[in-house]
Amino acid sequence: MEINWTKEVEGRKEELLEDLFTILRIDSVRDDKKATPEMPVGPGPKEALDAFLEIGKRDGFLTKNVGNLAGHIEFGQGEELMGVLGHVDVVPTGTGWETNPFEPVIKNNRVYARGSSDDKGPSMAGYYAIKIIRDLGLPVSKRVRMIIGTDEESGWQCMDYYLKHEEKPDFGFSPDADFPIINGEKGNQSLYVTIGNNLEGGKNQLVDFEAGMRENMVPQDAKVVFISQEVEKIKTAWKTFIEANPITGSFSVEGKTVTIEAVGKSAHGMNPAAGVNAATYLAVFLNQFEFGGEAAIYFKLITDYIHLDFAARDLGVAHTDAIMGELTMNAGIFSFTEKDGGKIALNFRYPTGVNASSLEDKIKETLEPLGVSVKKKGLGKEPHYVPADDPLVKTLLDVYEKHTGQKGQERSIGGGTYGRLMERGVAYGALFPDSIDTMHQANEFLALDDLFRATAIYADAIYQLIE
Repeated sequence: MEINWTKEVEGRKEELLEDLFTILRIDSVRDDKKATPEMPVGPGPKEALDAFLEIGKRDGFLTKNVGNLAGHIEFGQGEELMGVLGHVDVVPTGTGWETNPFEPVIKNNRVYARGSSDDKGPSMAGYYAIKIIRDLGLPVSKRVRMIIGTDEESGWQCMDYYLKHEEKPDFGFSPDADFPIINGEKGNQSLYVTIGNNLEGGKNQLVDFEAGMRENMVPQDAKVVFISQEVEKIKTAWKTFIEANPITGSFSVEGKTVTIEAVGKSAHGMNPAAGVNAATYLAVFLNQFEFGGEAAIYFKLITDYIHLDFAARDLGVAHTDAIMGELTMNAGIFSFTEKDGGKIALNFRYPTGVNASSLEDKIKETLEPLGVSVKKKGLGKEPHYVPADDPLVKTLLDVYEKHTGQKGQERSIGGGTYGRLMERGVAYGALFPDSIDTMHQANEFLALDDLFRATAIYADAIYQLIE
């Protein structure tokens, strides 16, 4: 029997959007300040997880909350288990929104809200795909679980906990990237560069430099406060600088204390070239002037080794793999205070042929002679690849081609998805090749046509994999 999956989605559009809006209205940014044993990454992610599981329970599925960090909605029978892994946590909203990021709005056939594209919208599409298969009473020989995490944008402790306590899927996908498929994911490792707080000397004394919210986001906003003996000179130079560069900003003075704010453009850390890093532009500007002590080293380091060098060539770790592509670097967090000195978080997405230890060793060799320290943060994630001839990859590409009429081919990305948690795991949608990617940006949106088409593709693909 040939099933018209598109028609099945058409009949469920209103309820799909209603359930999605329920999840989008929840501010599910991780908040460690409000974390408790019952809310391990804060109240918002826990509330979103509960709301998603409640939808599954309402619809008659088997549901389970796993340690208030993750959960699943299960359907089917059989020994083999397929996983569809999404997440309900979101990155901070940042500035520049034209609407309330947690009050979804439909404009121009798009739903605007934080998480609409990453990853609440695609996760709801995955859930409705499973629901359609169940509603149609189709015979299946395997189980499928919609697995929901609450800490994908930070440390993945949700899935660490889940996989310690629950069955690991034999195969599956994460609806948290692009079509036609992502069967290769680069390694992911952050390094922290730190420097002391000696600020002696110079015509300008740094008080505070701050930018960035997450390692995996390009900083949209940066701010510096310093005491200056050359206020007018710097003010004139700032006006010239912002006219010549892709940033905006402000300049204010109180006595000899100068405050400069720079505004660039946020983007996902896996593709830093798509953003405008306000912090590195501001550091380049400040590097023209005489700052005292280690502040001068800090700004020179950013200028010489980080600004616009997304492949990390100047750090000596540039590398390209024939299948997975090139290494990329995002400078995501910056801080320098009189008390604590300076730090910079560098997030690397690296292909096979590189490992985290070699990254750390080479960057230490390059930077430590400047008087800074370099240290890995955590264990990171190694590169992940599922061969193009794997039956999972072939099935998913065939379904994509059937629904779009476009040729599907394998692809690797710098982003890390839950797909890498399964040996035979990939990422699959929900953005299409012609979609506008607004993940981690202000005014994030998901086109409704993409949402509904992805749901139909997911339903067809999941059924072929579990029938």
